[in-house]
Amino acid sequence: MANKYQQFRCQPRLPKFAIPKTYDLKLKPDLSACKFLGTVDISLDIVSQTNFIVLNAADLSVDSKSVRFQSTNASKGFEALQVELFEDDEILVLEFAESLPLGVGVLSIRFQGTLNDQMKGFYRSTYEHNGEKKNMAVTQFEPADARRCFPCWDEPACKATFKITLEVPSDLVALSNMPVAEEKVDGNLKTVTYQESPIMSTYLVAAVVGLFDYVEDHTPDGIKVRVYCQVGKANQGKFALDVAVKTLDLYKAYFAVPYSLPKLDMIAIPDFAAGAMENYGLVTYRETALLYDDKHSAAANKQRVATVVAHELAHQWFGNLVTMEWWTHLWLNEGFATWVSYLAADGLFPEWKIWTQFLDESTEGLRLDGLSESHPIEVDINHAGEIDEIFDAISYRKGASVIRMLQSYLGADCFQRALAKYIKKHACSNAKTEDLWAVLEEESGQPVNKLMNSWTKQKGYPVVSARLIDNKLEFEQRQFLSSGCQGDGEWVVPITLCCGSYDKKKSFLLEAKSQTIDTATLFGCSVSNDSPSSCWIKINVDQAGFYRVKYDEHLSAKLRHAIESKSLSAMDRYGILDDSFALSMAGQLPLSSLLTLMGAYREEPEYTVLSNLISISAKVARVVADADASLLDNVKIFLINLFQYSAERIGFDPKQGESHLDALLRGELFATLAVLGHDATLKDAKKRFQAFLEDRNTHLLPPDIRRAVYVAVMKSVTSSDRSGFDSLLKVYRETDLSQEKTRILGALGSCSDLDIILEVLNFLLTPEVRSQDVVFGLAVSREGREVAWKWLQNNWEHISNTWGRGFLMTRFVSAIVSPFSSAEKVKEVEEFFASRAKPSIARTLKQSIERVQINAKWVESIRKEKSLAQCVEELAHRKY
Repeated sequence: MANKYQQFRCQPRLPKFAIPKTYDLKLKPDLSACKFLGTVDISLDIVSQTNFIVLNAADLSVDSKSVRFQSTNASKGFEALQVELFEDDEILVLEFAESLPLGVGVLSIRFQGTLNDQMKGFYRSTYEHNGEKKNMAVTQFEPADARRCFPCWDEPACKATFKITLEVPSDLVALSNMPVAEEKVDGNLKTVTYQESPIMSTYLVAAVVGLFDYVEDHTPDGIKVRVYCQVGKANQGKFALDVAVKTLDLYKAYFAVPYSLPKLDMIAIPDFAAGAMENYGLVTYRETALLYDDKHSAAANKQRVATVVAHELAHQWFGNLVTMEWWTHLWLNEGFATWVSYLAADGLFPEWKIWTQFLDESTEGLRLDGLSESHPIEVDINHAGEIDEIFDAISYRKGASVIRMLQSYLGADCFQRALAKYIKKHACSNAKTEDLWAVLEEESGQPVNKLMNSWTKQKGYPVVSARLIDNKLEFEQRQFLSSGCQGDGEWVVPITLCCGSYDKKKSFLLEAKSQTIDTATLFGCSVSNDSPSSCWIKINVDQAGFYRVKYDEHLSAKLRHAIESKSLSAMDRYGILDDSFALSMAGQLPLSSLLTLMGAYREEPEYTVLSNLISISAKVARVVADADASLLDNVKIFLINLFQYSAERIGFDPKQGESHLDALLRGELFATLAVLGHDATLKDAKKRFQAFLEDRNTHLLPPDIRRAVYVAVMKSVTSSDRSGFDSLLKVYRETDLSQEKTRILGALGSCSDLDIILEVLNFLLTPEVRSQDVVFGLAVSREGREVAWKWLQNNWEHISNTWGRGFLMTRFVSAIVSPFSSAEKVKEVEEFFASRAKPSIARTLKQSIERVQINAKWVESIRKEKSLAQCVEELAHRKY
């Protein structure tokens, strides 16, 4: 029989014999038995001669006798001759004895399934109510898991309307995309029927059943907005509710199209693999991404809630109203929602300087796209199993960054007008990347398609080298690879630059491998290497472009002076530092030059720049330890001195009325000082933790410094003195706040004792840690890397069985493999995974191995750097 249906198997897309128009879906979940029953009547348009119907289904038991097609053009019904479910291909093939009549008809199917514990499809999440453990039923269908709940055409382009009915215990809350149309109670059960949805893709269908509290508000034009959460946590939903109401109004104005549903529900789910999911009208979230507690949540938690809510609500337009045609265009959803979420956050919280913080998104995109094992923004998808891996920094962060680059090039007003036109044109339909370019090109008159194809259809990005010779600026582009290898990409690069002042900003398109421009023509006056130090040249102004810049020695020296004299914007200070770090890793800049540049940032006032300096410092300390342990003490002294100015300015204790950004910085700064072994930080942290254990008053341990304190506590834990570890586990067990649990999990691996590291990793696999949260505990100290790698190998079968069907699986591989830095480890990893790799982790595994190779090359280049020891010695003992 398999050969008979071979034509339908191993295909990336379903055949187009039939087009779904409306689903009438009825689901009856049994929360005790963790099963569900369902029926679906699908109104279909049969558009070509066929005696087959092929649709998606997986992990379902289909009642063959129930399968029937009733044509509206013919009085008789058609029973299925054969019903075959191919689990590997996730398709259901229905064969009929004769060709089905062209035109509209109804396909009826009865089925049942399991409320799984995989956090995908129709699944169960657990929670406690009045001391009793209970199950809730939740859906998570993106990218391709609606098929695990009901047979359907599970592709973004197959949009239809949905009539949904849930039969559930009468004491529970039952939610779906649309408001309730009718509710009938019959003893212990109730049947809830929802209004018919607008046209939408299957991955946006949603249902949640459980016990919940909620808070409610309305937008100015009457849209009811609610935040649902576990009973007793309703107050923690108020901040997200306020953000949502204001954001809906902001987007209505920005997109010039109102929100298209009569209500918006947002709900916190205790077990949830992603951060959040933009289901139309019923957005689901991790608790950490929706709930905010005034006493126990840190400033970072507050910002995350605001940006995630803004991201998901952007999808109600970009993704839900206008949907990508296929997963190749995922970036249209995720890149735009990421970019627009910063637009909203900036409108609501201008004091956060969120566009400066956006550079962290760009950096993450640049880091991943600097690998030869990266992928284009638009990536071919040939099987549903490949989709999970592209929910990554390319689709989200590079996608958002090239949008920012394009907006900067075209101008904000033109860009907004074009987006509004695009949404109106493709509302309730599907679109490809080219559709967006066409509207932007029409509105701007610029060659958008030509400009952007080089950024979306090929992987990678350029490093633009700049040299100043005889009053002329010479530009050259080549593909940047973190390995230092040569790439062969070529881009249309929007170059912006200024000289000595932001008043003298110039721009042009670099369309060839190289170009030379006379400085007198460009700036109106000649610039040479002999010009005063105030005559600096900064390329890629405010880091608007998705590329790196490599300056010659003279240009670099002037920029270092401009940093010290506070002449550059925060974004440009960030960019020079980040590009230098990347160039050092790639072997194009000596580590001594990078360290000298880092010294110029000692009095850096800006949170985002310091945050990146902190991140870079941690990586530098690790690679130096791998390259030459004898240098490590001096490197640590230098880094501690580097951060002392900011630490003294900001202090361990929050100040009345301090900025959100200072609160963010405090936690990162003191966690880093703890990791570097700063004695005063370690002593102060342990003293505060002890006081906190005796009296859980948040005044003693404010949320913003808790992670730093927990890291400091774990730094001093040993097998012979494990009291700090045991105390932290006690705090973990006693809190019901998800943000606190993840803070603790993220700190446990900071320990240097190998036995404790193994105990921490084993703890992650116990029922005490929710499956969604295990990945937070995988980051271990440099000393614990080998223990973590052996642990991964020993537990691979269990890990693969538990997380192997979702994107969380990739986190195990990247977190544990990537930090190594030797060719021997590459071989070891390749040998282990030779018989264990699967499509869902293939790309991540290659990227992780490449990172180990890059680290190994960097280590070798540091070992060969003759002047490094002297440089480190001088920096460590420099008097400030």
